[in-house]
Amino acid sequence: MSATLIFDGHLDLAMNAMEWNRDLTRPLAEIRQREMHMKDKPDRGNGTVCFRELRKGKVGFVVATQLSRYSCNGSSFPGWNSPQQAWAMTQAQLAWYREMEVLGEMVQITSVEQLDAHFDLWNNEEIPDLSKPIGYILSLEGADSLVDISYLHKAYEYGLRAVGLSHFGDGRYAPGTKREGGLTLPGRELLKEMSKLNLILDVTHLTDDGFNEAMDLYKGPVWASHHNVRKIVPTQRQLTDEQIKQLIERDAVIGGMLDCWALDARFIDTISDPWQLNIRLENLVDHWDHICQVAGNSLHVAIGSDLDGIFGTEQAPWNMNSIADLQKYQAILSARGYRQEDIENLFHKNWLRFLRKAWS
Repeated sequence: MSATLIFDGHLDLAMNAMEWNRDLTRPLAEIRQREMHMKDKPDRGNGTVCFRELRKGKVGFVVATQLSRYSCNGSSFPGWNSPQQAWAMTQAQLAWYREMEVLGEMVQITSVEQLDAHFDLWNNEEIPDLSKPIGYILSLEGADSLVDISYLHKAYEYGLRAVGLSHFGDGRYAPGTKREGGLTLPGRELLKEMSKLNLILDVTHLTDDGFNEAMDLYKGPVWASHHNVRKIVPTQRQLTDEQIKQLIERDAVIGGMLDCWALDARFIDTISDPWQLNIRLENLVDHWDHICQVAGNSLHVAIGSDLDGIFGTEQAPWNMNSIADLQKYQAILSARGYRQEDIENLFHKNWLRFLRKAWS
């Protein structure tokens, strides 16, 4: 079965480079070997993403994040002690993306014209995939690092095109996963400014109250970059059927993620083992199936893997060694009754259609 182009809607590439100190230009085996004796992070030696594996898996497009939290005094979640420090880290991450552009590893995409040109490049079979750059759309996961609303305009100027208001814990603009409550006043003001710039709102990590407020207030394009189904995994981090219906009504796309705790309710971080619980790539198809049944079609599901998003193979499906194994979904989906058209929708067409519409 020949490889099909993949668009991954959520990867924390710069965070891995700058905070995990991973040189993603190197082979995966080398990255893992360098971390063999490190104990500072739970996923050391278990990374799944590098540029070579992205190309091997024909992952030609990604939504790549800037991610830097502010942690207020007394917070149980790690982060920077001031918004200015958080902003400075996002700028270090931006500098890394720019260096990857210099090396020809990546190319930033901010318009329909660039999107279509990159699609044509990856469809050109005369050029080897291993020599093609990875096209990236820049997204801010959690808005804490925006010192004030004027910083949103600075970020837009350097190519930011999607924003999630929150991440884990308390947030300056909205509370996130494992918290409750609605948007803060600055969060509501930020949405107004985002609308003026036609930025994409990423609802991932919002609380239920925050989700409802954001969907009511924001009239611009909306997506859920890495979100699974609450009916299957009943935690606040996943989407309810009502939320799924609201997203479908807005013509949104929902990216399925591969963190085991988002695939199977039995999994406990740092304790459970994917192999013992038999958590496989196939588990994600249950979530996609559910969304497709709610929608009545395959136009609102996609890949938002979140691979190496503070976890590696120790917390990913056991039949996946690297991001290149996303190609296994062709056979898995086909065996579950998905047509080739559905598979292509899920692999790349839905994200591309969304962006063409949002940026038109």
